[in-house]
Amino acid sequence: MANPLQPVRGTRDLIGEDAARHAFVVDTARRITALYGFSEWQTPIFEDTKVFSRTLGETSDVVTKEMYTFDDRGGDSITLRPEGTAGVCRALITNGLTQTLPQKVFYAGPMFRYERPQKGRYRQFHQIGVELLGPTIPLADAEVIACGWDILKALGIAKDVILNINTLGDAESRQNYRAILVEYFTRFADSLSEDSKVRLEKNPLRILDSKDEGDRAIVADAPAAAAYLSEAATRFYTELKQQLDRFGVPFVENSGIVRGLDYYNHTAFEFVTTALGAQGTVMGGGRYDGLVEQMGGPNVPGIGWGAGIDRLAMLLEQPPRSTPSVIVIGAERAIEVAGYLRQHGVKAEIAFQNNLKNALKFANRVNAKWAVIADADRLQVKNLEDGSQAETALEALTGVLKQ
Repeated sequence: MANPLQPVRGTRDLIGEDAARHAFVVDTARRITALYGFSEWQTPIFEDTKVFSRTLGETSDVVTKEMYTFDDRGGDSITLRPEGTAGVCRALITNGLTQTLPQKVFYAGPMFRYERPQKGRYRQFHQIGVELLGPTIPLADAEVIACGWDILKALGIAKDVILNINTLGDAESRQNYRAILVEYFTRFADSLSEDSKVRLEKNPLRILDSKDEGDRAIVADAPAAAAYLSEAATRFYTELKQQLDRFGVPFVENSGIVRGLDYYNHTAFEFVTTALGAQGTVMGGGRYDGLVEQMGGPNVPGIGWGAGIDRLAMLLEQPPRSTPSVIVIGAERAIEVAGYLRQHGVKAEIAFQNNLKNALKFANRVNAKWAVIADADRLQVKNLEDGSQAETALEALTGVLKQ
């Protein structure tokens, strides 16, 4: 016998409780974002490689080490999406929506990164996210963050999560800060990792994102961006904090929350938990006012976040409860009875077992609440929780089940 086939490393099957948890996270996020006025978009799982290489930065770890990139049969370079924001911004441009702002977008789906699999992170992972495109005021940032907070509350995990916020400043602030960073990191150039030596020449802010332990030690003493904020950037950050207070979203300020690419500005934030060990970020985002323009569109500001469904699902205390089933037993009328129940919004399964005893065992295994025994001339409803049983007519069946 041949060896059984296995899933590719870094992937997994979503079955049973895992599937239920995953669906609960997505359904909850879909419901909460709709209350905020977000519409769901679905962009392709693969895009032209430039959608990501141009936007994530040629020196980023994602582009240089983690993207699943290949040439298709036509010779075009294609990449499986490693994140959701770039595809949404590309869709905004190609669908001619840059003139009808604001656009409030929710998305959910699989992403792909070639990295070492670890707790809550896979090479095919799943994300939810929102993007608010158009507004430039701190209220937009605060509402996007508040929407994420409401999702965490609806999932019942907010008590284990704390919001960390920081400001990256405006273009003037970042230019000043960049010059200070170049001066600082140049003093440690010989001690930087090879990746960060390249970043020092091309984009020194990327060093702040480095995962290398030696780099992290140098970054720990680097000047903070807050000391180089312009007056306008300071006002923006102050108003953001005021708006978060009005939304009732608790937060702490953390100067270590950074985004290295030039199109990020002002707000950067992460929702962090200690319940998953070292892998603590469950939702993160920021303002990216230059991204759409960098992709070839007009100047359209944006603010958004992404969250790992896999990690959020791990934080759920209890698996979501499924709707109790009604098991219909009886070959002669099972199709008729199950069809009637389904038309009236009742979850009904037909038992395929050949005898009553085995059918009732199946009903108990799937935690059904009732069994309907459908003989040719009568219906018996059996309550599987207390064992009681009653006869009823088909047209009265849903009323009996509700009672």
